[in-house]
Amino acid sequence: MSQPEHGQNPSSGGQPGWTNQPQWGNQPQWGGPQGWAAPQGGGQYSQGQPAPGWPSGPPYGQPLYVAPPKPGVIPLRPLQFGEILDGSFQSIRRNAASMFGSALIVQAIGAVFIGIVTVGMFQLSMSLENVSSEAEFTEAMGPFLAIMAGTLGVSVLIGFLGSVLQGVLAVPVARAVLNRRTGFKQMWKLAGRRIWPLLGVAVLLTLGGLLAAAAVIGIAVLLFTAMGPAALLVVLPLGLGSIVFFVWIALKLMLAPAAIVVERTGVYDGLLRSWHLTRNNWWRIFGITLVVAIMVGIIAQIVQIPASLAAAAIGQVMAPHPDPETVASTLVVTTVISTAIGALVGSVTFAFQSSVSALLYMDLRMRRDGLDVELMRLMETGADPDGIPGAPSDLPRNDTWPPHGGHFPPSVPGHRPPA
Repeated sequence: MSQPEHGQNPSSGGQPGWTNQPQWGNQPQWGGPQGWAAPQGGGQYSQGQPAPGWPSGPPYGQPLYVAPPKPGVIPLRPLQFGEILDGSFQSIRRNAASMFGSALIVQAIGAVFIGIVTVGMFQLSMSLENVSSEAEFTEAMGPFLAIMAGTLGVSVLIGFLGSVLQGVLAVPVARAVLNRRTGFKQMWKLAGRRIWPLLGVAVLLTLGGLLAAAAVIGIAVLLFTAMGPAALLVVLPLGLGSIVFFVWIALKLMLAPAAIVVERTGVYDGLLRSWHLTRNNWWRIFGITLVVAIMVGIIAQIVQIPASLAAAAIGQVMAPHPDPETVASTLVVTTVISTAIGALVGSVTFAFQSSVSALLYMDLRMRRDGLDVELMRLMETGADPDGIPGAPSDLPRNDTWPPHGGHFPPSVPGHRPPA
């Protein structure tokens, strides 16, 4: 009996043998789909191209990363330190008239008072040189104390106006987030509706700071009176602790002006809102504020050095042989030049610091309240183009989900209609 060849099956029981048996590699798959076709191009898949039959997309089904939109000065997501700095510069550049102009007005008012106090101090020091008795000295101390009180009053006034202006400048910064430019008149029109709460919070913060400083100074005086020089061991830690406490409170309430203007809150609610927003973020806010303050101080000093040299050169030219009248006139000229340059530098630095504070407020709201989602909705719909992004909207919202007044229709399974 002959052995069947390979690939042929012998007949058994009169049954016909298997014929046309499919070869390996051509067997049909279960369910009838065709086997994988051989790739074209020499049987090799090109590197970087998907295999035939697989959908195009990232490997292993990973989703593609889509960067958050950046319609304005910052991306619509929680911010990093560099993005806050860049957004602050861009906010000032895009709204120079409103931000720089308003800051310049406030700084000019402060510079005028500082110049008056400087000239008064110089004249008082010239008069003290002719004092020859205790009675004359006591008489001259009256104007000196008045000038010192005026200096303190100017500092309080600048701080008060700065608190108000910080809330006002939050308007162009918030609008710049969605690439909306803000003019000088428009900024004050939007912020003017909240001017009374802004004045109230500025008064409260100013008086609180003055009362705290007066309390610490009064306690220090009483301790020195009762204990003498040994009170220094108590006063020094007390002073350092007071500074730390003051900085902690100031940073916790730093965002109150922005909250009052943007969210239209009252004085108490604005302070409470700032307190809640800064929770668990104090050290981050402290680090950003400290770095910005150091940067601003260094830039201001670098700009003031040429101004001081120029004022000294002008004084040497105008008064090579100084006498009281010439020295007084030279002091007036140099004081005017120094205060003008100081006002310009101060307006830029104040606008920058206020912009950083406003972006910190927006960043914390995106982290805590999901403000970035609301800003995306405003960007897509273009709603309220003349308002402040992040403020409670007065316009009806037609893009809410679920529809039908916040309820699913009866046709949706698993959801019952409202009773």
